[in-house]
Amino acid sequence: MQVLITGSSGFIGKNLSVRLGELGSYEVIGFDKEDSLADLWERVGQADAIVHLAGINRPKDVKEFGEGNADLTARLCELIVATGRKIPLIISSSIQAGLANPYGESKRGAEVAGEALAEKTGNPVTIYRLPGVFGKWCRPNYNSVVATFCHNIVNDLPIQINDPSAALKLVYVDDVVGEFIRALDAMPAALTRGEVSPVHGITLGELAAQIEAFKNCRESLVSERVGTGLVRALYATYVSYLPPAKFAYDLTRYGDERGVFVEMLKTQDSGQFSFFTAHPGITRGGHYHHTKTEKFLVIKGSARFGFRHVVTGERYEVFTSGDKPQVVETVPGWTHDITNVGDDEMVVMLWANEIFDRARPDTIAAKV
Repeated sequence: MQVLITGSSGFIGKNLSVRLGELGSYEVIGFDKEDSLADLWERVGQADAIVHLAGINRPKDVKEFGEGNADLTARLCELIVATGRKIPLIISSSIQAGLANPYGESKRGAEVAGEALAEKTGNPVTIYRLPGVFGKWCRPNYNSVVATFCHNIVNDLPIQINDPSAALKLVYVDDVVGEFIRALDAMPAALTRGEVSPVHGITLGELAAQIEAFKNCRESLVSERVGTGLVRALYATYVSYLPPAKFAYDLTRYGDERGVFVEMLKTQDSGQFSFFTAHPGITRGGHYHHTKTEKFLVIKGSARFGFRHVVTGERYEVFTSGDKPQVVETVPGWTHDITNVGDDEMVVMLWANEIFDRARPDTIAAKV
């Protein structure tokens, strides 16, 4: 399918073009502000479907709203009719289309052009009234508060909040792209109204606090809950604004005659990750826990894990090495240690189910 994307070099256009290119069954035809109406006519003639993203939202002159939104969409619809074919058309509108301001009225005018095309010709048209869209490649300090906050906070620049309680409705660009692709594959005849979900709600103050928290994670090592939902999408957006010079950050390295210990990542409710090394013959550990649990993975060298039940005195040993990935768990009530029994440095990954708390360490020294 050849898909014409108007505004293909814009924020949503870039994301949609890249995704369609990955799928292999689409060929993207681009159209941008540098192109002419003659170019548009030629490309409409090549298209099997059109995603109309081009528009104006920050003009120098208010009349550009009508020219870049309503008028351009009307012209696009005329070109579709002139082909003599029914070319499925997706129109990206805005929730402001219901408001009485120049931008909203121009977006409503664009919708009217699409509605007329569908009603008069039966051409498939799907209109999406999008709330604020956020994600990678969105231009900061333009028309996205998420992009602005992410860019400025990443780069240690100030942000401005006039009303922290102001409510925002947001959709993530990956969800927008996914919905557009779904619609391209199954557009019904005539006119339909599409919806992108989920729509996320957050206040301006909450948004700023969340993005500041992402930045602070590098110091505290405590990750935000970035695995699902809005926080996942916001974190992906935040890190997309990191300049290459900030792709990496340092960790604290603790070392003594036994080897080194480095904490990598802490979570709010699923423990922490670290690694340590040990020189040949060195034993580390020699303690037990009442509730804390741990998982060890030797990734280099050879190890002997020793265990002793603190009540019965029962003993047990586990030998493992980097040649055979194997997780060794520590069990509450069993004192344990780990000895490098190889000839080279041993490197071990460690997960503990809770962040170490010096006030309540749940770590009682006891030899195996």
